[in-house]
Amino acid sequence: MSGAEALDVARDGIFTLLKLSAPLMLVGLAVGLVIALFQALTQIQEVTLVFVPKILAIFVTLLLMLPFMGEVLSAYMGRIAAQIIASG
Repeated sequence: MSGAEALDVARDGIFTLLKLSAPLMLVGLAVGLVIALFQALTQIQEVTLVFVPKILAIFVTLLLMLPFMGEVLSAYMGRIAAQIIASG
């Protein structure tokens, strides 16, 4: 495997990681922002208030996005397997 092929595999892996984690991170960000706005408006400064809604939202998002995540990982594995077969 040449240096260019290794960089292509690394770039593809990083892009796949971003595609997999983006929905969960965006939901966590949105829920955190809503909770922070709620805390600012009501002047409730409880630090632990953020964790339970954020964990529940991320868990529900994970359940909903699991088929998409499986597809993305399967396609990535297919590309990696094709590169292994082509170089072998």
